[in-house]
Amino acid sequence: QLQLVESGGGLVQAGGSLRLSCSASGIIFGINAMAWYRQALGKQRELVAAITSGGSPYYADSVKGRFTISRDNAKNTVYLQMHSLKTEDTGVYYCNARIRTMPTIDSDYWGQGTQVTVSS
Repeated sequence: QLQLVESGGGLVQAGGSLRLSCSASGIIFGINAMAWYRQALGKQRELVAAITSGGSPYYADSVKGRFTISRDNAKNTVYLQMHSLKTEDTGVYYCNARIRTMPTIDSDYWGQGTQVTVSS
């Protein structure tokens, strides 16, 4: 059974840094785009950053210059390096990946979420 497992969340002071990781396991023919979303309490889930299979990144305006997304295709893993964290970065961070689990079938998968809390 395919799983996305996240790690790296926690409590950090404003201005600090955290690194999130998300690894896919199971029967995988290939992974297309991978992304990080976040959801603050009482708000909708929003896209934070995404990366194509070729390594081209996309960032939400709110995190440009502070966050870096990267991936290790050999390990089926995506990372989110977060610097200069702000209190408004607080939320549950979810990993998302479009994964080919059959030769011609791509599906979206989500991780369980990891809490990031930035204190002032």
